[in-house]
Amino acid sequence: MRVTTILIALAGLGLAACGSSNPKLMKFPAPKTGPDEFLVVPAKPLQTPPDATLPPPAPGYANRADATPRQDAVAALGGNPAALNSGTTAGEAGMVTYASRYGRDGSIRQTLAVEDAEYRRRNQGRLLERIAGQDVYYDAYERQSLDQQAEIDRFRDANVPTPSAPPAELKPE
Repeated sequence: MRVTTILIALAGLGLAACGSSNPKLMKFPAPKTGPDEFLVVPAKPLQTPPDATLPPPAPGYANRADATPRQDAVAALGGNPAALNSGTTAGEAGMVTYASRYGRDGSIRQTLAVEDAEYRRRNQGRLLERIAGQDVYYDAYERQSLDQQAEIDRFRDANVPTPSAPPAELKPE
């Protein structure tokens, strides 16, 4: 009786060890600490309003002291602030036109979200994986994944210039 209790407790501990402390990250590495990109943009000086009355706050309207924050940030980081107004850059415009030559669906994100949820519901893992709360996201999509090493080898064999990739032994699991 005592041996059975110990075995059950060990099995429970073993299953608990398989769990993830943060299932939302889904095996993505934790963000690295680095410079704060928001410290690059210099702050504009404070201004006294012309009169004591201030307009009521309105969501979506520009701030009096910082009317164009996105454009200022892009300019400070060396980009072209005019590209923000069009939504796409000149280089992207041709690609967008070509990709939408047969029309485009404005609700594609919602459609894909529903299809993805249904696909993951059908491929939710084995019984013990579900009981233990094991994340099977990558296992569900493994058949649809590209083998980056095989693709790089295929392109290099065809003399296509390719970017570098991590060595095969360093690939994430």
